[in-house]
Amino acid sequence: MVAATGIVGNGAYGVLRGPRVKRVTVPLARLPRSAHGFRIAVVSDIHLGPVLGRGFAQRVVDTINSTQPDLIAVVGDLVDGSVEDLAPAVAPLAGLRARHGTYFVTGNHEYFSGAEPWVEHVREIGLRPLENARVEMGAFDLAGVNDVTGENYGDGPDYDKALGDRDPGRAAVLLAHQPVMIHEAVKRGVDLQLSGHTHGGQLWPGNFIADAANPTLAGLERYGDTQLYVSRGAGAWGPPVRVGAPSDITVVELASKRA
Repeated sequence: MVAATGIVGNGAYGVLRGPRVKRVTVPLARLPRSAHGFRIAVVSDIHLGPVLGRGFAQRVVDTINSTQPDLIAVVGDLVDGSVEDLAPAVAPLAGLRARHGTYFVTGNHEYFSGAEPWVEHVREIGLRPLENARVEMGAFDLAGVNDVTGENYGDGPDYDKALGDRDPGRAAVLLAHQPVMIHEAVKRGVDLQLSGHTHGGQLWPGNFIADAANPTLAGLERYGDTQLYVSRGAGAWGPPVRVGAPSDITVVELASKRA
């Protein structure tokens, strides 16, 4: 009992203190030399709600900004609740700072909470939603697709809209909340997909369930010519406890093989 209490208590403290920074270097064959060292701060699964509120959001923002990224990617499951209830909790995200801006894609929990109002709200506070869309970052293409849960709401991912008609000679980075979306990314020649959703399992025995349901539980793996990076996420869903799956904000540094 003492050991179990200690483990749970430490797991709760690990969530509430805020995520730690993890750094990963990802070589991309098509990335030009000019983009070598480009840094993307990846944050997923913040899960702002009744337990993790405005103070937690501010800790996440401060941690991201401290890394001085070139670009910030918020890859879904930002909230667990409505805009009406959680707008004050989300407000600190207006303070996110990156040279090339902050981009957002929906996760499954946005659809449970009202995806359309949340997309409009994050736009209002300065994040740029990528709703099945693509932007040219100069050295590479950044694309984002809606979460697969959106299919139940008539608002699912459209890979052709996000990735079609692009120059195949340019590197492409895709923001997609769920790792299972990697199979479509491979078909379309994406170089790197950035995802979350799994929480790295969060809490035993959830790690076994999440591992069985996702191609990658956490970290970097290769699928053919496409690489997939899965963050464990910044927050927690359900009990604010993590055991064996510490929360993270990941700085993904892109590396050119031509450098």
